[in-house]
Amino acid sequence: MSSESESSPVNPSPAPVPATPHRRRPRYAGKNPRRFEEKYKERDPARHGDVVAKVLASGKTPAGTHRPIMVAEILEVLSPKPGECAVDCTLGYGGHAREMLARLVPGGRLIGMDADPVELPKTEARLREAGYGPDVFTAVRSNFAGLPKVLAGVGLTGADVVLADLGVSSMQLDDPSRGFTAKFSGPLDMRMNPGRGQSASAFLASVKSAELVRILAEYSDEPRAEVLGGALAGRRMATTQDLVESIRGAVGDIAGNERETTVRRVFQALRIAVNDEFSALDTLLRHLPGCLKLGGRVAVLTFHSGEDRRVKWAFSAGLESGVFSSIAEDVLRPGAEERRANPRSSSAKLRWAVV
Repeated sequence: MSSESESSPVNPSPAPVPATPHRRRPRYAGKNPRRFEEKYKERDPARHGDVVAKVLASGKTPAGTHRPIMVAEILEVLSPKPGECAVDCTLGYGGHAREMLARLVPGGRLIGMDADPVELPKTEARLREAGYGPDVFTAVRSNFAGLPKVLAGVGLTGADVVLADLGVSSMQLDDPSRGFTAKFSGPLDMRMNPGRGQSASAFLASVKSAELVRILAEYSDEPRAEVLGGALAGRRMATTQDLVESIRGAVGDIAGNERETTVRRVFQALRIAVNDEFSALDTLLRHLPGCLKLGGRVAVLTFHSGEDRRVKWAFSAGLESGVFSSIAEDVLRPGAEERRANPRSSSAKLRWAVV
């Protein structure tokens, strides 16, 4: 006879319930992330204010922003006053404009010009949030060469103050999708207005060697212009990294620092050519005296010798002809503290003139 234990059914143990797999919160891909969007937390300052503070303390500019250069010097030479009309020909991130607006009110106004359709709406929104309405601040999408047309369009015959900061904004340099930077691979574009003209990629594919040699020599004082012009002209390159590798290959085994300086000079020259920057600057300088009221002040901030030479010659010629009553006797440069805090200011030169 079977025992009870043998005849009774045995209750099997319940099957173990699989544990929910642990999922880690999203993190950067590795210690040194490669993607621009992953690497630069400071692009979201609301969430990462501590990171922004660290970046500033290290003497760098937080990605997606721009630190205005020589603000104190510019305010001193332009001396904007309540009730006056000012024009910022290169609005950028709006740093200079904000400082001028604070001195123009009450009763004054500022016209902010910028050719960049990507950054202009962002800057306009920031200044509106700061309390500057349409009665005080007007944003106009235009290259600075269009200054006379812009003034006429807002019903002005002249301005008391004009500022032109010719440097490329950090927002443009830091964004790989714009093609200005050699630091990350992105489309080889470099246009201030991506909707107009030809990209740097198309420009390189069509330019003749002799013309590229001239551009490299004139626009960036590149000592290896002959070699680079022959190596790069007519080449089809889709990305900034393609261009960087082509430059490095063309200059051979020169010292690493010198090679990277060459890369930066080529990028600078191509950016100037693609955006026809010198032609636009010459047009601005030619029209400036007629765009200023009697006693009006203009300041131009340049970042390389080709720009500074043009400004110096135009102001000197204007003084000699009597168009300007006074001009800067010598170029002004950022102080040591500003150069330390913001290395991107190191090449800046400021010149001014008074009608």
